[in-house]
Amino acid sequence: MEYNQTEVMFEQNRLEKTMSIAKKQLDQARQKNEVNKEAILTAKKELRENTSHSIANLWSSDAFEALAELNQYANPVTEKIADYEEVENKIAVLQNIIKSPYYARIDFRFDGEDSFEPIYIGRSSLVKNNTYEMDVYDWRSPIASVFYRFVTGQAYYDAPSGRITGEVNLKRQYEINNSTLEYFFDADVQIVDEFLRKLLSQNTSTKMKTIVETIQKEQDIVIRDMENDLMMVQGVAGSGKTSIALHRAAYLMYQGLSSKLSANNIIIISPNTLFEQYISNVLPELGEENVVSVVFEDMVKKILKKESIESRNQFLENLIINPSYRNMMKSSIEYKTSFQFIDILDQFIADIPERWIQFVDVYVNDECIVKKELLKEKITGRKDTLLSLRLKQLEEYIFEQINESKKTTISKSEKAMIKQDIQKFTEINVLELYKKLFTDAEYLSSLAKDNKLPHNIKEIMEYTNDNLKSNYLHYDDAIVLAYLSIKIYGTNEYKHIKQVVIDEAQDYYPLQYEIFHLIFTNSKYTILGDMNQTLEKKEDITLYEQIQKILAKKKSSLVVMDKSFRCTNEILNYSLKFINQSPDIKSFNRKGEEPKVYVAPNQLSLKEMIINKIQSCQEFGYRSIGLICKSEKNAKALYEALKDSISLELIKNESTADLEGVFIIPVYMSKGLEFDAVLLCDADATNYHSQDDKNLLYIACTRALHSLDLFCEGEVSPLL
Repeated sequence: MEYNQTEVMFEQNRLEKTMSIAKKQLDQARQKNEVNKEAILTAKKELRENTSHSIANLWSSDAFEALAELNQYANPVTEKIADYEEVENKIAVLQNIIKSPYYARIDFRFDGEDSFEPIYIGRSSLVKNNTYEMDVYDWRSPIASVFYRFVTGQAYYDAPSGRITGEVNLKRQYEINNSTLEYFFDADVQIVDEFLRKLLSQNTSTKMKTIVETIQKEQDIVIRDMENDLMMVQGVAGSGKTSIALHRAAYLMYQGLSSKLSANNIIIISPNTLFEQYISNVLPELGEENVVSVVFEDMVKKILKKESIESRNQFLENLIINPSYRNMMKSSIEYKTSFQFIDILDQFIADIPERWIQFVDVYVNDECIVKKELLKEKITGRKDTLLSLRLKQLEEYIFEQINESKKTTISKSEKAMIKQDIQKFTEINVLELYKKLFTDAEYLSSLAKDNKLPHNIKEIMEYTNDNLKSNYLHYDDAIVLAYLSIKIYGTNEYKHIKQVVIDEAQDYYPLQYEIFHLIFTNSKYTILGDMNQTLEKKEDITLYEQIQKILAKKKSSLVVMDKSFRCTNEILNYSLKFINQSPDIKSFNRKGEEPKVYVAPNQLSLKEMIINKIQSCQEFGYRSIGLICKSEKNAKALYEALKDSISLELIKNESTADLEGVFIIPVYMSKGLEFDAVLLCDADATNYHSQDDKNLLYIACTRALHSLDLFCEGEVSPLL
């Protein structure tokens, strides 16, 4: 689209004015921090000179006065450092504004007014000097939603004061890099699609990037939702659901200025540490602090205070490489994390005081102070109180009775010995209790009541007992033990969390959602998943009904995103043959090369084919090339075969890496990631033949942006 010189000059002048405002504010901020720096040095000097006497007196009888004096001088230092850091953050924002102050403009006429007002939209807001007038609006501001949700014509947005209506007569987008206006265009649907297509055709970056310039209407609705306590997104591979979750976190923090929601009130449950690193740049790019990101098994380690726990990646690796145990591993985790087993666990916990605590009479100097029947009676009531708390109160009650019964107080050593005896029944070993649950099939059946036990319950019990003999906790048992521990002991670890983001929702089982419900008691949720990207179980749309039932939030919503923006048409269409499409998956309609299958007669030939393809991808300018294998075992073997011939990196469990270059990665670790080119390197009949393998192929193939090739030695997989 051609523009006349007047229009071009107007936009150039507008950019220069904006940059002038930002530069002036940057200079002022830098000057302010020079003053702050001097003030901090002065305050620290005063702290040293005036508090040496107070520090010396901290361990004397004048400790309280010394501490008060110390605080008097320390507080100004702390305040000045906080001021300095706040201005430093502002400096960083202004530096980014100068590089690229805005990316969009709408001309909006408010109802009741005569003229259209140009509204410029950027990643951060910029206020004109010495006024409250906005020069650039933050993309999260209410009026910016008009840009994402409407074409020219009648429009509205929701502000704190209510719905604002009006009309849009111009939508314009800009490409501004390093303070230079490269181009701009007036956006209708067709042109916006072309702009997005151009962006998607670029090579991927080492870390996930922001998408503020290309947020789609349905994505914006999810990002800005403030009505629902539980927002669920079923998004196909490449629909941008993870990006949406991170932009939603940034939006919630922006809104949090009034609702007191900050970065430390938000937590992201990530699939693995590699993914955590991959998404780590998005929030800082949006001008926000990074939020806490954790992997589920790390939460379990904290709850159980135990390090030797099998990770989900290790569980999946064992599932893949041990076909003789595969069915048993799947049966075990499916049953132990099911709704039926949750009922059994709750019944088991209620049964602990009745059946599993061996109360004894408490004696002091051959005198019975408290009978065991009374102790049991005191514990079996008040079932709404945590069992651990009831037992702690029982300890206190026993010592009260001892003190009342003795004319002289007991010595410290006597008290310690008595406490040791009491704690034999007031301290609960959750692991030992759990072992008891799997030693008596008749007892397990009595807890199940009307729920039928699985047909292979004896095999599950034997499998569990064998696993529990080692000091290493298997993934399924760790989940159950975490639940038991929380129900018995409770946890305050995450009480400050107000918003929980759960990615790869389809990977979690009902019991894990029960754990989330218990530890994030007052939180709202954003949950994102894809029922087609399961690895060891089947899911459908009812997954989200189950989540809704467990989390029991008053207001919830499910948004289905069925358009994939990542892959070319050809790659997406090839990938879709591995799944049952429900709902139908749509492509953004970006063209590319058809995926190819290469069959090698032997290992040497396979190695040569893969190396030739890697070199071809590099010559084509691809920055990120993913060599995907079914398992870590296969990935290690391929790495050993290729490492002396080409520069590459092996991604294993717990690996972290910037995804630039050539990588070998197990398919289960590639979820959520994307590569310019994907080479699936072990696509033979031995590796891929089952329904589970179909899902693995779908996940692997949909990691590719521009190029997909599949390689095998010998017989090609019948699934291809």
